[in-house]
Amino acid sequence: MQLTPQLKVALTGANGQLGYQLVKKLVDKVTLLALDRAALDIANNAQVEQTLLAFAPDVIINAAAYTAVDKAEQEQELAKAINETGPQNLAKVAAKLDAVLIHVSTDYVFDGQSDKPYVETDATNPQSIYGKTKLNAEQAVVKYCAKHIILRTAWVFAEHGNNFVKTMLRLAQSRPELAVVADQVGGPTYAGDIADAIISIVCQLSAENEPRFGVYHYSGAPYVSWHQFACSIFQQAADQQLVAHAPRVNAITTSQYPTPAKRPAFSKLNCSKIEQAFGVMPSNWQAALNNLTLYK
Repeated sequence: MQLTPQLKVALTGANGQLGYQLVKKLVDKVTLLALDRAALDIANNAQVEQTLLAFAPDVIINAAAYTAVDKAEQEQELAKAINETGPQNLAKVAAKLDAVLIHVSTDYVFDGQSDKPYVETDATNPQSIYGKTKLNAEQAVVKYCAKHIILRTAWVFAEHGNNFVKTMLRLAQSRPELAVVADQVGGPTYAGDIADAIISIVCQLSAENEPRFGVYHYSGAPYVSWHQFACSIFQQAADQQLVAHAPRVNAITTSQYPTPAKRPAFSKLNCSKIEQAFGVMPSNWQAALNNLTLYK
């Protein structure tokens, strides 16, 4: 596929961290239907059919998700509607249209008990409502739409939206010292890099009998703990003179910071499959922190 005005792309979750980046990168290159939650409730099958059958996209990118991991433990029905029912509806319509569906998933489908970076074929075992709904979505996409790319990612951040980087920068303005969990490790992933990865995949897919459909992992390198990630953010903030002094960051354990939802302690994703299939390299999260004024 080529990025031309003739290529029709429907994007859900257009106002989220990833959706915002995709709109920015695609709006002048393809015929784009960018849909936020107000424009399309993906859990409403009739709405999904009416909107997408009328537009008839070649590619559907599902960047919509319920991502309030802790709140999902209470708001189970809402999480299920957005994270399970929605992707199933999109998959069924994509199949009717013979469109490619690119669906974004998460490291939370794993239990975090591995001792080596997860590959795509490793057993899933989600430990939270959020993780369970995201895994159910993956299974629905595989079941209903043969032409699919499922992209599992982790620790997403960007200039637009709410995320760990913004939270740390906000706390740095008022606190000389804070505590951050040091026994959860993973790969921070810049949403702009995820958008570039998706666009690269779209450009390399051919319409018929594409052998590269399937599940892929995409996250950042190098792997770090949340504590190490916070230290990097504060060092950059100090170097860029956004704070007078980098706050002192105390390392704590997950048990010292209990949350309603259980997080995977080990979220390292092996990204060699996407590199071999599409030439997509891991997200350079350190470079994404080079201009922190954009995150304020």
